[in-house]
Amino acid sequence: MTVKKGSTQFGLINLLKAGAAQLIVLHHLAFYGPMADEARPLMPALIDWLDEYGRIAVQVFLVVGGFLAAKSLSPQAHPTIAHPGATIWRRYIRLALPFMAAMLLAIGASAVARGWMTHDSISAPPTLSQLSAHLLLMHDVLGYEALSAGAWYVAIDFQLYALTTLLLWGAGSFAGQQRQAWLMPVLVALCVGVSLFYFNRDADWDVWAPYFFGSYGLGMLAWWASDPARKPGEVALLLAITVLPTLIALNLEFRSRIAVALVVACVLFLFGRIKLADYRSQAWTLVNRLAAISFSVFLVHFPVCLVVNAAFSRFVSEQPHEQAFGMVIAWLASLAAGAAFYRWVETPLGRMLTGFTLSQPRMQSRAVAKLRASR
Repeated sequence: MTVKKGSTQFGLINLLKAGAAQLIVLHHLAFYGPMADEARPLMPALIDWLDEYGRIAVQVFLVVGGFLAAKSLSPQAHPTIAHPGATIWRRYIRLALPFMAAMLLAIGASAVARGWMTHDSISAPPTLSQLSAHLLLMHDVLGYEALSAGAWYVAIDFQLYALTTLLLWGAGSFAGQQRQAWLMPVLVALCVGVSLFYFNRDADWDVWAPYFFGSYGLGMLAWWASDPARKPGEVALLLAITVLPTLIALNLEFRSRIAVALVVACVLFLFGRIKLADYRSQAWTLVNRLAAISFSVFLVHFPVCLVVNAAFSRFVSEQPHEQAFGMVIAWLASLAAGAAFYRWVETPLGRMLTGFTLSQPRMQSRAVAKLRASR
């Protein structure tokens, strides 16, 4: 990614995305594969912490996802979605195309790893119905085994975006021409409450968006509350409907993942809109780069880690130092593979989708012009 001098980015959001992506990679390295088991005597506390708590980094992606969804779909909290089907379809294509490319990599990685070791983390060769379920982002809902760790998140991200789009469209249909500034914040706050008090307390719902909407909705409310155009009283009220119900839900049943989501939402409220010039220091350039490739790293890191695990299991001794070195190799290889995937897969697919989206208004205008000329 080449960054033009003078361009600005959301510094905190990039820092959160970059850091959360690294934690997810390290969590899966600690949770899956034999290298972590062999290296555990060297650093038992660290590996156990990554194994147990590293997954909570997903909450960062959920809250940031809601924050950015509000920014793109409803910056001023107005229900302005006119064509929900097209909006949802664009999101599906943007997620599904790189996702399926990553799943093909995962299938190949499992085939390679299967020849070098026997382990529960290796997926069986997929069936056609299993591949179809992944293509539809419905693998968990339909009860199919995921082909890669983290595949569930892509499906949930799509569900959350689609649900948000439908909420905005439904609220817009209800409001009509009247711009009711508090309709969406109140509606999202109610949905957050329902999620935290009911759906998120029942693991049977963890393949559906309502289970995760509590965290996602906190991000949306953080974007609207941080709007500098809002009056102090409005900001205070938005913070109240964001924080108080969440604290009550945590008091009713404490969940560390929700506590983390609330903290991230509060940090985004305070600093999420701050833009930093990304050329001012090498450190921020690295952060911005890691943030840019974070989705690609998330998609491809598990196949890479699986192959490195298998290679070190087959060709390297079981000495803890050597296996710990293998974990470092897998981590760095995941970043390199994510950067390559971002450059050669995610970015070209994104440009293709952008070009297709921009061409639609021109095609529609031409069609209308031809129709009028034929009359």
